[in-house]
Amino acid sequence: MKFDFALILTALSALTGLIWLVDALFFAKPRRLMAREGEEVVEPVIVDYARSLFPVLFFVLVLRSFVAEPFRIPSNSMMSTLLTGDFILVNKYDYGIRLPVLNNKVVAIGAPKRGDVVVFRFPGAFEGDPTKGVDYIKRVIGVPGDEVTVKDNRVTVNGKAWAYTPIGTYVGSGAGMAMNGADQLTEHLPGRDHVILQFPGDGYERRNGTWTVPPGHYFVMGDNRDNSADSRYWGFVPEENLVGRAMVIWLNCEGWGCTDGFDYSRIGDTIR
Repeated sequence: MKFDFALILTALSALTGLIWLVDALFFAKPRRLMAREGEEVVEPVIVDYARSLFPVLFFVLVLRSFVAEPFRIPSNSMMSTLLTGDFILVNKYDYGIRLPVLNNKVVAIGAPKRGDVVVFRFPGAFEGDPTKGVDYIKRVIGVPGDEVTVKDNRVTVNGKAWAYTPIGTYVGSGAGMAMNGADQLTEHLPGRDHVILQFPGDGYERRNGTWTVPPGHYFVMGDNRDNSADSRYWGFVPEENLVGRAMVIWLNCEGWGCTDGFDYSRIGDTIR
């Protein structure tokens, strides 16, 4: 079951706010009058907690829902751009203001562009998929109306093949060691160069095909091309599933509770 932090945060904000409001409207004034008359009055503990917690919870809810949300990279599918253990901030307003929990867009601002690294709620690969709704992160390859062709990890969009430049063999550390020996290539996406990885040689079964991106949907792929479950396998990302655009790495650590160490060199890296 997916842990829905937004739902819990919204519910706690509503509960503490309601307790504080009800007390202010119906019970606080009688307590003040009793205190003026010399009676010893003790504020209920639940009201004290609600008054203290509500501003903090509400501030975090607003910040997380409309400005930026933290996200931890769960897999190596975006190597070498992102590693397992990277903690990133996700821009929540570039693609429109959405209501927390419901995720309904209330203010349209912009839309993903080719090359954006986006976080989205996984639409599911099949009926009853238990991972449906889990947060995924991939790179936008095709926007609505695009015809995307992928052959041996090379991309063609609307009949124009993207260029690729080999840049050597990948050597990583920590979580990055999982792809040591992979081929590194610069993918020259128009206006957005970035590095992709693939297994060396041609002896790998790769998902090839041509897809036309329907209205309101996006075609996404991982930068670790031979180690990414993406639109080549399960289809398109609906616009309503978008969470936001990945902005910056604010921490990298490995192990439960960061017990296996930190990589300070990645802190502050912008995500391209």
